[in-house]
Amino acid sequence: MLRLKKDIDFYGHRKIYYTISICLVVLAAVCALIFGVKVDIQFTGGTIATYSYEGDLDFAAVESAASEATGFSVTSDSSQSVSGDTKQISLSIGAKDGMTVEMEEQLTSSLTEQFADNNLQYVSFDSVAATMGRDFLFKCLIAVLAAFLLMIIYVAIRFRRIGGWSAGVTGVIALIHDCLMVLSVFIIFRLPIDDNFMAVILFILGYSINDTIVIFDRIRENEKLYGKSMEFPALVNKSISQTFTRTMNTSLSTLLAMVSVCVFAVIFGVNSILSFAFPMVAGLISGFYSSVCLSGTIWAWWKDSRKKKGRKPAKAK
Repeated sequence: MLRLKKDIDFYGHRKIYYTISICLVVLAAVCALIFGVKVDIQFTGGTIATYSYEGDLDFAAVESAASEATGFSVTSDSSQSVSGDTKQISLSIGAKDGMTVEMEEQLTSSLTEQFADNNLQYVSFDSVAATMGRDFLFKCLIAVLAAFLLMIIYVAIRFRRIGGWSAGVTGVIALIHDCLMVLSVFIIFRLPIDDNFMAVILFILGYSINDTIVIFDRIRENEKLYGKSMEFPALVNKSISQTFTRTMNTSLSTLLAMVSVCVFAVIFGVNSILSFAFPMVAGLISGFYSSVCLSGTIWAWWKDSRKKKGRKPAKAK
């Protein structure tokens, strides 16, 4: 187990941490402007057509044939059972008003005929109205905003004796950073924004704030111990250094589990799991980084800046 023998100057290197985070966000913004953001039909509305198949299927050819048959844009996703006996392809069709029974029959007839060698068989059609998708997205965003607000209130009450409101706000700033990092992964790796995205966001919110609260709790304990004999930035450095091993071990154990899930998903071609586990890995790394390098240093910078502003300039003699 790694133990830090001396305090690390996290506060002194804060500008490096802030620059790294800003650069990553800018990179994601540039990718979003150039390539756009893929949004799943769960939010935009559309139809998911699922078919089973055998052998090796040309997904690009299926997408092209489905697009030609329906007249809508089509993207595909594949899955496979653990035993490898059942293979399925899911076609996301951008028909915001849904597809008629005749259109579904025409699509199925066209695909089963063109890909008869793969024994392509109909499994299911699931339609999502655009209004339902927007309502679902709106409710997800409300849940995230409510989580931010409740966390600010909780941290403010728990650490009220050492500036709880500023601690709550800086903790949420770190969480917003984690959300942006997860969003960056979806944008850069061209993953569609879907229910997996919201699940990862909500999980990371709870996981990351837990590490942050552990650090804040140690800051509170050290503040009682050292009082005014130690400046707040130095107090933050000591507290982060003391909790570094615990935070790293907790994050590493969870990270190894999620990496194993990613490997499993890649081996068996379960893309629906991979689109959840891979962003989760990035979110866990970001959560560790924001808790250790951002939350405490932003809080210390905030309090130090307010302290300097509160000092009155000395009068000239």
